[in-house]
Amino acid sequence: MEPIYPHPTLGVLGGGQLGRMLIQSAINYNQDIHILDPDPNAPCKDLAQQFTVGSLKDFDQVYAFGQHCDVITVEIEAVNTEALQQLVDEGKKVFPQPQLLALIQDKRKQKQFYLEHGIPTAEFILTENRAEVFANASFLPAVNKLGKEGYDGRGVQVLRTAADLDLAFDAPGLLEKLIDFDKEIAVTVARNEQGEVVAYPAVECAFHPTANLVEFLFAPAGISPEIEMMAQAIAKEIILKLDMVGILAVELFVTRSGEVLVNEIAPRPHNSGHHTIEANFTSQFEQHLRAVMNWPLGNTALRCPAAMINLLGEPGYEGAVQVEGLEEAMAEKGVYIHLYGKKHTKPFRKMGHVTLLGEDIEEVKEKAQRIKAGIKIKSQQ
Repeated sequence: MEPIYPHPTLGVLGGGQLGRMLIQSAINYNQDIHILDPDPNAPCKDLAQQFTVGSLKDFDQVYAFGQHCDVITVEIEAVNTEALQQLVDEGKKVFPQPQLLALIQDKRKQKQFYLEHGIPTAEFILTENRAEVFANASFLPAVNKLGKEGYDGRGVQVLRTAADLDLAFDAPGLLEKLIDFDKEIAVTVARNEQGEVVAYPAVECAFHPTANLVEFLFAPAGISPEIEMMAQAIAKEIILKLDMVGILAVELFVTRSGEVLVNEIAPRPHNSGHHTIEANFTSQFEQHLRAVMNWPLGNTALRCPAAMINLLGEPGYEGAVQVEGLEEAMAEKGVYIHLYGKKHTKPFRKMGHVTLLGEDIEEVKEKAQRIKAGIKIKSQQ
């Protein structure tokens, strides 16, 4: 195990809300964090010990940034992995490892990894263009996913019948069999260089009906102990077979017949783990810090039932941010508000989240609906 203090410098590619919350955890350990982000007004701008404006996809800029860091990690997958590999070759530590980031960047390779390693996932067909999607019309209903560049609901199109085929992407992607699932859940798992592995209890995700984004998250998930054990075992199996260091969010389907299937993975702190800041003994952000710095991993247990609400920009509003309903929410017991420091809102942009704690999951769910209805992210008139 590495000495805990003094700390090596940690560099993070990406300065959005995930980096911001990572810094908030790092402050408790006097851990210096350097940030690279293309946005000069990114949420991390005024919190990082060093903030550099630059492209995450440019070899020279990523390589130059990494020269001044001892350990490098990411808050987004869309980064230049060739530059990161060059840094590894020169003795820098990069977690998650560059070859794993390259694999996860491509959903086609990701799905093939599951198939090759016996990890349960939906049946799929690789496609190169729209014509190949049309040629596999008999495979419908299915989900057409772009191989690369899909993010936060973009690059995903449901094709239920042949009438939907014109919506298919004309780029390399895949057709994934549409699953008749009972629930969508997620398990976060972490691993450090010593090989220590821990998993968080599964959470249940409820998606926005049109934006394809998580709207609510509930912990614990409403699943049986057997399904919980299966989900955690699958998540641990993936991080071990990847030989990955860091934190990994594993999104899963629970089918009506009781199967647990992997949907997608994210090699970083994830929206499905935001509740852990207040609801678990160790937040996902502190856990990621512990994992990439090779510190002892923290306790993942849930303190009490919890819900998380994504605060999204209201449809029809774009511009300087105005938040309505905060005072009423702040007055409620067990409500924790996190705004991400974004100055500009637009429809369905992630602007913050709210975590709610309670004694009973049904009570928490009821309160979550009420709080969600009361807080609105709009633009100034």
